[in-house]
Amino acid sequence: MKLFSNHLYIVSTPIGNLDDITLRALEVLKNTDIILCEDTRRSIKLLSHYKIKKKLISYHKFNEKKQLTDIIEYFNEGKILSLISDAGTPLLSDPGKLLVNHCLKNGIKIVPIPGVSSITAVASVSGFKDQFLFYGFLPKTETELNKSLELLTQIDYSLIFFSPAKKINFYLKIFKRHFSGRKILIAREMTKIHESFIREEIDSIKPFKNPIKGELTIVISENNNKIKKIDEEKIVNKIKKYLKKYSLKDTVNLIVETEKINKKKIYDLSLKVKNEENL
Repeated sequence: MKLFSNHLYIVSTPIGNLDDITLRALEVLKNTDIILCEDTRRSIKLLSHYKIKKKLISYHKFNEKKQLTDIIEYFNEGKILSLISDAGTPLLSDPGKLLVNHCLKNGIKIVPIPGVSSITAVASVSGFKDQFLFYGFLPKTETELNKSLELLTQIDYSLIFFSPAKKINFYLKIFKRHFSGRKILIAREMTKIHESFIREEIDSIKPFKNPIKGELTIVISENNNKIKKIDEEKIVNKIKKYLKKYSLKDTVNLIVETEKINKKKIYDLSLKVKNEENL
């Protein structure tokens, strides 16, 4: 296939199993003068597997702005350039947006070479609603995380996140607060030897006792537990009754247990009733 020097080729690479690469992707990489990659040490393993020897330039979130001038100069010299990430489809929670926009401003065309993505891979085996929202990496602090998840609870799609394995127990604790009544799929080591899928109800999933490594892809199912307007009067009456005997926390837990309704929404309703009734 013929490649052009005024095009930037965005090439999808395997997320684990090196055989998961398209014939077209291999042709593009074989005919590229320069390959931009996050970590040359990781990319060289893929290229060596397919006996591809090309100039590799490290391009990652810490140097992407600095590299722009040199990259445009390579295009001006007539070089053919491709961009790959460490794994999967570039620009999806990976560096590249700055480069793509800079290339477009300089009249360089962007060509996607589609292939593997952990996002579509995990969505295909989730069994959840096929309308999904991909969020990427979640905020690291509890305050920011709560803000983001509060907005996401309003969306009746499946939700896909990335998470470092070492943060999973922290996220599970917050998921229980916002996504009660929904299901979760945790995928780790996809397409690799130790590939595993953990499927649980969010309310019943337990923290991991032993540390796990790597990057996880998480799917939360669509929301099937909305409070319907016709049920609200019944719920409010039950809240009033319980608040006369129990604390706010116990009231919320009791209603969630019997009604199977989103815990955050029950908490908000209970707090509103408590304030209005001075209970």
